[in-house]
Amino acid sequence: MSKQKVLEAYYGLPNEVKYCTKCVMSNQRPTSAVEFKHTKNSKKTTMQFDENGVCDACRTAEIKEGIDWVMREEELVKLLDRYRKNDGSYDCLVPGSGGKDSAYQAHVLKYKYGMNPLTVTWPPILYTDYGLKNWKNWLDSGFDNISFYRNGKVMKLLTKLSIENLLHPFQTFILGQKNLAPKIAAKYGINLVFYGENEAEYGNPLADNATSLRDKSYYSFENLDEIYLGGVTVKDLMEKYNVRLSDLMSFFPPKVEELKKSNVEVHYLGYYLKWTPQEVYYYAVENTGFKARPHRTQGTYSKYSGIDDKIDDLHFYTTFIKFGIGRATYDASQEIRNKHITREEGVALVNRFDGEFPDRYFDDIMKYIDMKPEDFHNLCDKFRSPHLWGKKNGEWKLRHNVKGTGLDD
Repeated sequence: MSKQKVLEAYYGLPNEVKYCTKCVMSNQRPTSAVEFKHTKNSKKTTMQFDENGVCDACRTAEIKEGIDWVMREEELVKLLDRYRKNDGSYDCLVPGSGGKDSAYQAHVLKYKYGMNPLTVTWPPILYTDYGLKNWKNWLDSGFDNISFYRNGKVMKLLTKLSIENLLHPFQTFILGQKNLAPKIAAKYGINLVFYGENEAEYGNPLADNATSLRDKSYYSFENLDEIYLGGVTVKDLMEKYNVRLSDLMSFFPPKVEELKKSNVEVHYLGYYLKWTPQEVYYYAVENTGFKARPHRTQGTYSKYSGIDDKIDDLHFYTTFIKFGIGRATYDASQEIRNKHITREEGVALVNRFDGEFPDRYFDDIMKYIDMKPEDFHNLCDKFRSPHLWGKKNGEWKLRHNVKGTGLDD
């Protein structure tokens, strides 16, 4: 009997596709910590499953059920008291765009726990009308804000390069978003930064709740030769694309001298308070004027997550192309873990919505980056991993899907 041919797997993904026995996530999901260099031959860390076929994120959800949240809140109050200021100055910083999560974080910290947060925004690449309104409503509900608009010409270039080289529309955007808050905090003498959910909620490597700016991950600024933005070295960006080093500074982590002077700590509010996305949404609606988008998000069934940037929907389409995981998979997996839907319902939702092409803002995005639509579609075909995709009657199909009806299932 001949051996079945092992098909090439791009991005260091596992050759064998498996689905979590509790949610609908697959073992093809990369961890965000290493998602910034996913060329075809890169080594990638992906979602891990235990001996029972349960994914990291589901195991984290199980652990949450046994947490003493009263004790965790007491820990939060002690932390806040340690950094609380009584001279009117800012005592914590909350990064965000005014989506449901950042709106909840800032409002709870200020109006329940008496802190004085400064909010900081790394704006979306292409605001949606309702995303911009939500941002304004958030600030009008009672917050000071710094909105940092990076070099528009460079953001446009890096977005295009990220798509061309990585099929990752948000690669450089995420880097800047991640690095902005600690740098602003250090400049304003704010020693406490709050994000929302810990990455462990989504199956990324389990991390400590608190991170110091002195953490070694922030030292990459001193190694410019090792930094890639949009899949291009800093040297090539400067020499081939005529980009100045000063134009790229906002995307980089803090300098070492900033680290030495700073005592900034980054914490996750979801470590201290039980974080349920639907309840966060309802809280934001009631207290900060947050509104869901007026239509269903293409690629999924929800209306209120990741709605401020026109490129967000396209980003999840590219994850479907590269990893076989679309937005409905992310949303349904989360709702299964929160016991809002069953796995069977999740399978049906993924089968119906995953991979839906987001055409609503597609022309706006192509115009923004000056790319022909057919060139984007050709890129998608180039980035399809052979172990995930095959053709039937001239149409691309997943070899394996969560319903068990893929080409090779």
